[in-house]
Amino acid sequence: MRHTRSSISRFIFLNASREVNGDVAPRRWIGFGSMMADRYGDHWSRDELILALYLYCQIPFAKTKANNPEVIRLSNVIGRTPASVARKLGNFGAFDPLLAKRGISGLAHTGRADKRIWDEFRDRWDALVEESARLLSTSSAPGADLEGGSSALPSEDERIITRPTGPSERRAAVTVRLFQSFFRRTVLASYDSACSVCGLDVRSLLIASHIKPWSIDESSRIEPENGLCLCAIHDRAFDRGLIAVSEGFRLIVSSTIVASKQPFVRTAITDFRDHPLRMPTRFAPRPDFLEWHRQNVFGRGIREPLITIPESVLTPPWPPA
Repeated sequence: MRHTRSSISRFIFLNASREVNGDVAPRRWIGFGSMMADRYGDHWSRDELILALYLYCQIPFAKTKANNPEVIRLSNVIGRTPASVARKLGNFGAFDPLLAKRGISGLAHTGRADKRIWDEFRDRWDALVEESARLLSTSSAPGADLEGGSSALPSEDERIITRPTGPSERRAAVTVRLFQSFFRRTVLASYDSACSVCGLDVRSLLIASHIKPWSIDESSRIEPENGLCLCAIHDRAFDRGLIAVSEGFRLIVSSTIVASKQPFVRTAITDFRDHPLRMPTRFAPRPDFLEWHRQNVFGRGIREPLITIPESVLTPPWPPA
């Protein structure tokens, strides 16, 4: 088929080899719009699989459907139908151990390339985020600029399949922002956007809490299994060592909280003592992270002063008369 200049502008060339039956096939153009139907049965490239895994992590498994605006957006970016993208997300579900424990197997017919991508990035989430950002930033597809075809588009700060913004920002700042967004969306999606202690489901009041702080272990900074979805109150209590999670995933409450006579404290925290944690559908918190928190944070009793007075004020620059 002969391509005119205008038709070429409707294509994106994914800079990767393609796999056919386990072998590497030549690179090729990926079409959009009316060309989508022509790609049925066409094998997925490595770049397409990376973007699919990136999306898979950040939306609840129950919402990996063809009518999800993010699925539609990714389908526009890579030139496939939303149904094809939804099936690929289901393939990744077949490799998810927590889904398997819940009796959810994902789609049965997965490919070797799907498994290789899963294994490659399973413990390299930062590499997944950086590579996905690179692919989206070089995409010329209208889908990357949020063409979705649905009136239920999420708000700007929750969009996943979009070009990274802020070209004037330092690269380091952009990377940190991408990491933070990925961590928050992945953790909230795993817990179906509800606090793992109390079940509060107002998204604007939820926090993706690090079990082991970024400052302590940078290698686990965006590891989804280093996260808990907590409401603002329980996030603060967890961060200050007033609550913890036991080996059996039950809530531990510090003696400081238990001793409080405030009705609100009893209702908001104490009454949840020894209650089972609301477990995520994916990326369960790792026991070693929870153990670190119990040993190093829980019950530490740090008290913050209400007012911090600079030392220069407390110590005069000259001796008193």
